[in-house]
Amino acid sequence: MKRAVLALALFVLGAVSAPAQQPVAITADLFTVEEAAHEAVFTGNVVVDHPTVKVWAAKVVATYGEGGTTDIETFVATGNVRLQTDEQTATGERAVFTPGDQLLRLTGHVKVTNAGGTVDASELVVNLKTNVSTFTGGSSGRVTGIFTSQ
Repeated sequence: MKRAVLALALFVLGAVSAPAQQPVAITADLFTVEEAAHEAVFTGNVVVDHPTVKVWAAKVVATYGEGGTTDIETFVATGNVRLQTDEQTATGERAVFTPGDQLLRLTGHVKVTNAGGTVDASELVVNLKTNVSTFTGGSSGRVTGIFTSQ
């Protein structure tokens, strides 16, 4: 399960700083660049299509620094977020990736499903520096895992 969760986190990293050989296609009903706020905003039926993962959300906002769109500070997907790779699917209400600290945080009725099982939680935090994935139940309850024995 940990390897697959890490793959989802690597997608987000790739989506905001993909090498030239791996294009990322983003489609939405509306795309707005808000220069004063340093934000690129995709709204309505957003689909982020990366070679290794696909993300669906109602809205995706990339906040960038003084270096422009190659200087991503945060990448936020909200509204029925779904991340899918060949090996697993993760869903939640909000996904936030911050390149500075290499953290991916998926919150709000989180569910991660792969061939090995399913984990339900309030929050999932993936630390790309340490390769540690942490599921928490938060104030809404406990973490629940159902695993398939091999």
